[in-house]
Amino acid sequence: MTRAAQEIEHFDVVIVGAGISGVGSAYHLSQQCPGKTFVVLEGLESFGGTWLVHRYPGIRSDSDLYTFGYRFKPWTGPPIATAEKILEYMGEVVEENDLGRCIRYQHRITAAHWSSDDARWTVEGTRGDDAEPFRVSAGFLWMCQGYYRHAEGFTPDWPGMEDYQGRIVHPQTWPEDLDYRDKEVVVIGSGATTATIVPAMAGDCSHITVLQRSPTYFFPGSNRNELADTLREIDIPEEWIHTIVRKKILHDQEMLTRLSVEQPELVKAELINGVRQLLPEGFDVDTHFTPRYRPWQQRLAFVPDGDLFKGISNGKASVVTDQIVRFTEKGVLLESGDELVADIIVTATGFNLSILGDIAFSIDGEALDLAETVTWRGAMFTGVPNLAWIFGYFRASWTLRSDLIGDLVCRILHHMDEMGARRVTPQLRPDERDAPRLAWMDPDNFNPNYLMRSVHLLPKRLDRPEWQHSQDYWAEKDVLPEVDLDDGCLIFE
Repeated sequence: MTRAAQEIEHFDVVIVGAGISGVGSAYHLSQQCPGKTFVVLEGLESFGGTWLVHRYPGIRSDSDLYTFGYRFKPWTGPPIATAEKILEYMGEVVEENDLGRCIRYQHRITAAHWSSDDARWTVEGTRGDDAEPFRVSAGFLWMCQGYYRHAEGFTPDWPGMEDYQGRIVHPQTWPEDLDYRDKEVVVIGSGATTATIVPAMAGDCSHITVLQRSPTYFFPGSNRNELADTLREIDIPEEWIHTIVRKKILHDQEMLTRLSVEQPELVKAELINGVRQLLPEGFDVDTHFTPRYRPWQQRLAFVPDGDLFKGISNGKASVVTDQIVRFTEKGVLLESGDELVADIIVTATGFNLSILGDIAFSIDGEALDLAETVTWRGAMFTGVPNLAWIFGYFRASWTLRSDLIGDLVCRILHHMDEMGARRVTPQLRPDERDAPRLAWMDPDNFNPNYLMRSVHLLPKRLDRPEWQHSQDYWAEKDVLPEVDLDDGCLIFE
């Protein structure tokens, strides 16, 4: 062991990030590998990740909390929850399991270096308000840092933006001093963020307009779970309710997902009809709420209690489907020739993908290019030792995969101990080394803009289940727990 490695604090495992994945992973590690020393390094001032960073009006989940919540911690509130309630829930997990002692906040990681001689990672960064340098080492690195850059969202560079005399705001960096009362507001975008912001702001604005390039599928529904309410009425324990309701929701979601592939026109008609019923008679649903892609090629935006459409129905909100030519002094000029005048323009145009937290990784002194690797089970990468990451599902709640990967990583750590191995590295088997490398995600399967912009930075996949990031929770929930760790994909040394 080198002298430098001896001088820094060492842990069996370092978990990067204290968002929904990091807190869940810390729980699984503490419960399933109680003999392992570990620390959670978080760049922000507290836990929560997305739910701490995002401050825009109405911030809420777009997944139901019965499945977005952890499998080990019952959720007792409404299915769609505010950021405040999600943070309260996460805080209970941290407190009830004494995880706070393991989390170090304001630790911003800049680099991670693997040494084969020492069989460990050295993590470097700065901590605190004074940006004091720090270094720790770990036998295993568990990346739970999320998948987008918190510091800034994605805003296209439209012509004339510098001419606009109003205020341009991205939801990801919402300013605390923004006063939108009695203002004319334009929200550019049509996804889940727009579906959240518009109903939250509509009551205070003079008028709010959704400007979209193309429509999105919306799934309106009641923000209550009748099955959960019924079970509570007959005094069923919350742990049972949590399990039963999760199973029912996941069953229904599986049916919808399968139908979206097998009978997309049927699902499309049902979704659009659900929206049509909440809009005024004669509203141009074909133009504004009929997408050009099949259901679930991009994420469905759930609209609790149809609140987005209430603003449209009462005249406080409107929808324009058009292309932006340029910004003007007063607003935006559209291809139709119309100009939308606005005091405030909100660019709900997505985010920038962050690949492994934008940390500079190296292996034995050579910089790691993740795009040159192949993903193993969507959790590890060929040629990268002792490192796992969590990237959740698009069509099901993110946390479902966080729980599954938590089990998988803990099983790998136990397997290493049983074998006396110091490192584990995914490696293509001889007959796979010349197989065609495919994009991390098949665009015909799932193709949101934020993913397509950055897919070239992600690992590759092969046309084999071992070397893919599956988006099928309903298959993975059975497959991942049974993965053969000795099938030749993982090299233990």
